[in-house]
Amino acid sequence: MTMPSHVFDPHLKVAKADQEINLLVPEHIFRAYDIRGIAETEVTPAIALLIGKAVASEALYQGEHSLLVGLDARTHSPMLYESLVEGILTTGCNVINIGVVPTPLMNFAAAMFKDTSSGIVITASHNPKEYNGFKIILKEKSLTRPEIKKLYQVIVDGDFVIDDSKGQLVNKRFNDDYIEAICADVAINSSLHIVVDAANGASSEIAPALFNKLGCKVTPLFCAFDGDFPNHDPDPCIEANLQLLINAVKNVSADIGIALDGDGDRLVAVTASGKIIWPDQLLMIFARDVVSRNPGCDVIFDIKSTKRLSQIISSYGGRPVMCKTGHSNIKAKMRETDALLAGEFSGHIFFKERWLGFDDGLYAAARLVEIMSLEDQSLDNMMAAMPALFISPEIKIAVADTEKFILIDKIIDNGNFGLGEKTLMDGLKVDFDNSWGLVRASNTTPAITLRFEADSTSDLIKVQSIFKREINKIDPKLILDF
Repeated sequence: MTMPSHVFDPHLKVAKADQEINLLVPEHIFRAYDIRGIAETEVTPAIALLIGKAVASEALYQGEHSLLVGLDARTHSPMLYESLVEGILTTGCNVINIGVVPTPLMNFAAAMFKDTSSGIVITASHNPKEYNGFKIILKEKSLTRPEIKKLYQVIVDGDFVIDDSKGQLVNKRFNDDYIEAICADVAINSSLHIVVDAANGASSEIAPALFNKLGCKVTPLFCAFDGDFPNHDPDPCIEANLQLLINAVKNVSADIGIALDGDGDRLVAVTASGKIIWPDQLLMIFARDVVSRNPGCDVIFDIKSTKRLSQIISSYGGRPVMCKTGHSNIKAKMRETDALLAGEFSGHIFFKERWLGFDDGLYAAARLVEIMSLEDQSLDNMMAAMPALFISPEIKIAVADTEKFILIDKIIDNGNFGLGEKTLMDGLKVDFDNSWGLVRASNTTPAITLRFEADSTSDLIKVQSIFKREINKIDPKLILDF
């Protein structure tokens, strides 16, 4: 097989005028760290075919000969799978079908399987049911914005490898290996009662199986595959989506509730009393645990995380490192710093100590239960020992994909935030003496997102009012209901 640097397939429309290319493949679905959009209009089987060709071509250039391919439980995922696989096979690259799996299981397979360290999961993660997309890793590395944009350009240029002898499709399952690996690593000394809310997503079968194998008493909640997500959207960082879990934890007197997103790489926890423990708060617990065994190690967190986290990391002898939001950005920062732990407010938690360094909601939940078991403490008691927080949840304001980054630039250029200290790492963060606020463009949805923290309720209200005032000066039509 030859792999020329520029190969034109005459059967593709992608070599035609740019206007037609943009109609065929909308550029905006090629986002900061994955490909994602509205299924059936933006993410179609025709586009999946082209993405399969592009990813497989890049994998072959990097020396891989097979791609792991999994999918989530969304109703359109099987249709996209068929076209994606067809595109991959045309390049001569083989496909290893791993079935309906959470994204962390594909990452696990890429790390442990000798035949390839690259793969694709068809998923739109935490997005509502009308979305779908593709998460891609090559040589165990999640793609970042430049690499995602490169795939778009490969499609536009028709720069695909073509092989008359198609690749082969084989089926392989890694579910049991994944469960066994976690059980070999995590030690639980007591039988804790856990409610698992898988949101009818890709973790619906494997999450209850994992915690049963760990010796926990498991009450499954929404643990059947259903791509229509009939009970709530698969985003655990929205408080409304956690209410049924809170009720279930209280009703069965469970020790903890865990909420996973649609593809299992995000985690939010609920205490026995029904208190929501957001991911940056969980990272405080994990940081205390990991740094106590590894003094001096780096712990990475994103710009949306509580400032108390930095204080906790430092107090236990670790080095706090702030990073741009996005799982690909954090993984890249972990490789750069050799950090043992990382996380972001959206629920992605990454362990390099004892694990493989990718974001994994199921493994992170297992580590949390282990800490509760070994310390013989409830999650309520652990959090009571942490610094008090006056925080807002993540606030999302709908803004079109084509406008959200422009709006953020205008806020940065024209907003008046007085003596506040500005950070422009990812959107605009402004630190005041007793509070901070952040506004940024979402990389995964047509929205801007905001978050606030303060030393008191009155300071929280004050910083929110400042941001509301300045954003409405830029765009008076935005409804800022916070």
